[in-house]
Amino acid sequence: MLIYHKTLKISVWKSVSIFLAVFAVFACVNSLSRAVNALITADLHITENELWFRTGAGIFYNLICLLFVLASWYPARHCVQTMIADENFAQTWYVFWIIPVIFIGVNLFMIPKYRSTLYTGRILQCYIVFSLVLLILLLLFYVMFLMMGGNLNRNARLQQENHFLSLQQERYENLCMAIEEARQARHDIRHHFVQLSSLAEQGDMEKIKKYLSAATGKISDYNLHFCENQAVDSVFGHYSTLAERENIPFHAMVSLPADLSIDEINLCLVFSNLLENAIQASVKTDQARRKINVEVYPHHNHLLLIHVENTFDGKIRQENNIFQSSKRSGNGIGIESVRHITDKNGGICDFTYKDGIFSAKIMLRI
Repeated sequence: MLIYHKTLKISVWKSVSIFLAVFAVFACVNSLSRAVNALITADLHITENELWFRTGAGIFYNLICLLFVLASWYPARHCVQTMIADENFAQTWYVFWIIPVIFIGVNLFMIPKYRSTLYTGRILQCYIVFSLVLLILLLLFYVMFLMMGGNLNRNARLQQENHFLSLQQERYENLCMAIEEARQARHDIRHHFVQLSSLAEQGDMEKIKKYLSAATGKISDYNLHFCENQAVDSVFGHYSTLAERENIPFHAMVSLPADLSIDEINLCLVFSNLLENAIQASVKTDQARRKINVEVYPHHNHLLLIHVENTFDGKIRQENNIFQSSKRSGNGIGIESVRHITDKNGGICDFTYKDGIFSAKIMLRI
């Protein structure tokens, strides 16, 4: 079981649930094979001490298992694989394991202690029917779970898309405000020149300095543009505004084209998690030390390099190379989400911290 889990790049809940799901199917098939074996050996005089599982029943068991593998190959390679690989962790995984455990327990409970029990009355016929019903019910439960899990993952993805659309709407409104402020500034510049000319004629340098200082303070320093990609630009615009509210110096050099081959939702999730963690960590430090530096640029047209650096208060909990959440007990979700998306994309990520500086380096294929 441990070796099986180590070969996968999914959570423990998913790997254990999949293992139990396959085990439950084989348990139901084993019950059917036991019934077939009882039919084959019905006319044989076998004592209770003899092995009564015959070669024919073994062949039947292996054939049924092979048929199930072949029948499940296509759905497992498509819809099941898609749901398992989805970074959205559907809550149904937390309870799914209960179903195969129950079916495994029922099949183990059905095993007759004595061979002769199956030949009492209509027990053998009932055993066959019950085994078939269990197998069919189990498969129906799996189909229902697949549909429920798929819908939950789709809903989670729609929520993410709606979230980024709201960020784009917020970004658009902020841009409109900045453009309006710039238009107003251009409109007022003639009046500023007239006032400055009047002060210059009076030779009052102190009033000129005060006037220029006041006029400069009214000019918005809102970042109008980070990159050509609208989705990523919206994310950076949102978090730069949050950083400004918390008095965190935010410096970002983002070089991204408008169109990317990588999934934009996943890319925005990476940036959102990194920037949110950076802001939360910087807020806890002294205001004089706060800073967030970001560099994003393509490399050789097929790699995207991301470097996010921020200050932190020097307190980071890490267990088994997994960062622990500072807001609750358990693993930190943000960095683990970045790891998962990076691994899924065939990239690599590295997180280091030293002397009060946390650094995240990501390489993604584009």
